[in-house]
Amino acid sequence: MAITVRTAGLVLVEHEFELPLDHARPDGEKITVFAREVADPDGRDRPFLVFLQGGPGFEAPRPTGDPSTPGWLARALRDHRVLFLDQRGTGRSTPIGEPVGATAAEQATYFTHFRADSIVRDAELIRAELGVDTWSVLGQSFGGFCVMTYLSQAPQGLRAAYLTGGVPPLGLHPDEIYRTTFAKTMTLVERYYARYPEDRARVRKLYEWLESEDVRLVSGDRLTGRRFRQAGNFLGMSDGADRLHYTLELPPGSRAFRHDWDDLPMPFGRHPIYAVIHEACYADGFATRWSAERVMPAEYADDVTLLTGEHVFPWMFDDYGALAAHREAAMLLAEHDWPRLYDEDRLRDNEVPVAAAVYYDDPYVDTGLAMRTAEVVRGMRPWVTSEYLHNGLRADGNRILDRLIALAAGRA
Repeated sequence: MAITVRTAGLVLVEHEFELPLDHARPDGEKITVFAREVADPDGRDRPFLVFLQGGPGFEAPRPTGDPSTPGWLARALRDHRVLFLDQRGTGRSTPIGEPVGATAAEQATYFTHFRADSIVRDAELIRAELGVDTWSVLGQSFGGFCVMTYLSQAPQGLRAAYLTGGVPPLGLHPDEIYRTTFAKTMTLVERYYARYPEDRARVRKLYEWLESEDVRLVSGDRLTGRRFRQAGNFLGMSDGADRLHYTLELPPGSRAFRHDWDDLPMPFGRHPIYAVIHEACYADGFATRWSAERVMPAEYADDVTLLTGEHVFPWMFDDYGALAAHREAAMLLAEHDWPRLYDEDRLRDNEVPVAAAVYYDDPYVDTGLAMRTAEVVRGMRPWVTSEYLHNGLRADGNRILDRLIALAAGRA
């Protein structure tokens, strides 16, 4: 039963849907998927815009009525009511347990149902249950990957599609993808040191200290040198360089230092799906076999001040205590032959209006690969900009969404 709440000038309708864990077995195990409908009081009959969050493994934003939470909501509500989907396994949807099966093989099988293909099938069942003919979708980062899967699997459910920082490569081996993300990360790391030149020596000194001492975080985890080097993940965001600098300047070993590094570069304890199937989200018909680890440039062995970015490594399931319960499942999934996520033939015949913001310096989703995809998708209108990094939708959401709506409608 839907629950309606009025707050801060908005009408919120809370929905819970009982859906199959495995869409190939609709009569099998069920999970709950939660979605929150948000509308202006006078806009409850406007067409739906479904928001697909970045990740994988992150729930949708929680609107507060503040125009900056999220920053694109005010623009969206001019034309739509918004459906914030807590993708399966996140937020108020059925959570990932520890463990998620009696054996590592059962756990690995469970995790195979949390990629974009399952999320799109969830959305289609929800659309049918709500009695909606077609709706629009807005996908940020991994949410954009979900949008491309939607266009491949069920374009008949879509009236328009918008992607921000999330135009995925099509049919490429993850090795090729991670080579590009490493190259862009190295560029941003050098740009960071040009901005904060004293931090290169600081990073080297901290790395050497962490390798020689058993430094424990507030959680009890040891902060290893390799875990510390993941701080390059900051640099994909517009405020990331400053945040990294201010984190590095904390007194080493202080409680503030040990607390902050517990959640860096990503709060894996709260979002285990991100670590377990991150590489699988790039696996468009391949096994990953720890791609990022295998293709890491040789320069990283020679220079400890080079930082890694949005890369997941097998050793993380040892260094992060919160991931230990999923270690064996992650090892099995690295060898799993994943099915295709995208259908190039259907994308070439696409009739859904599509617009995408492509961020030129984005280290997570390579611009060149994104533009190769844009050439495949019939009618897709990409907006390539160096004004933003990966968090453009959060930094300037009203402007970005307004431009994408105009592009998809042929007004820009």
